[in-house]
Amino acid sequence: MKRFSWDELMNRYPALFAILLLVVALIINFILQPNMFARDTLNSNMRVFLPMILLAAGQAIVILGGGIDISVGGIVSIVNTILATQVGLNGSPEKMWTYVFVSLGAGILAGAINGFFIAFLRLQPIITTYATSFLYVGFALFILPNPGGGIPAAIANVYRNTTPLGLPLAFYVIAVVLLIWMYVRSTRFGNYLYAVGGNAEAAYETAVPVTWVLFSTYVVSGFMAALAGIAITMLSGSGNAEIGVPMTLTSITAVVIGGTALSGGVGGVAGPVVGAITLGIIQNIISFSRIDTWWETFVKATIIVVALAAPGIINLLRRKKV
Repeated sequence: MKRFSWDELMNRYPALFAILLLVVALIINFILQPNMFARDTLNSNMRVFLPMILLAAGQAIVILGGGIDISVGGIVSIVNTILATQVGLNGSPEKMWTYVFVSLGAGILAGAINGFFIAFLRLQPIITTYATSFLYVGFALFILPNPGGGIPAAIANVYRNTTPLGLPLAFYVIAVVLLIWMYVRSTRFGNYLYAVGGNAEAAYETAVPVTWVLFSTYVVSGFMAALAGIAITMLSGSGNAEIGVPMTLTSITAVVIGGTALSGGVGGVAGPVVGAITLGIIQNIISFSRIDTWWETFVKATIIVVALAAPGIINLLRRKKV
């Protein structure tokens, strides 16, 4: 019987670590919150998780292409402040729809700016997006210097209370995201994405449009960050220019535990979606356990370190046994 190494298992089943961690988190959360699978509780949890799920999906595309996007939290903040200031508590549904499209355009533009610097000017992704993250958060603070504003409660309640066929709205959004990813994965662009993330130089030599593939990943990330910003605004009903700042680390953590390698070219979107849900459940566990909130950041950082180090440690132990 063939024995698989940890690396081989993770390459074949990228979401394995995320699924195992999700099962453990679900068991612990169920012990602390026995009604977690009740319809209202499930809907409440999933609408909280959805912004991070969308953000992680976009981050995964960038990382698959060999990059990283530190600015996604800033894009979320821009979208939140645009909606909170331009729609207002007395805004109409028509006005809301107008600024939803404006927000999506802002997200795409922000992603395109990142993509231009990284794909066309060949700047380092982590440095570039770290710099633009300050730019985007600063712009959000310019729009809304102090927390306030918001969207009409009636509009926010559509997001909070809509449960088609008794299932949370988030389930349908997740299904759409995964179906789109399955289609993209089967296209030429999907093959190009993995080729660029795996080895950009080799991909270029085989006539893959590396520059445009890299550029498009940041545009997709900006678009998904804008969707996350819309969702979190619908969830909170108010504006805060720093609302997206802590979401950046979480999105990267979700991608890592979802089996998508930070080096690029390995993984997918399904794993990071599971990873985002897992992190949401871990946050619930920390809340119900009544321990200090700083543990949340500690847990996220620990997960990244463990996920990165585990394959090497396991293979090292195997070699020592041999």
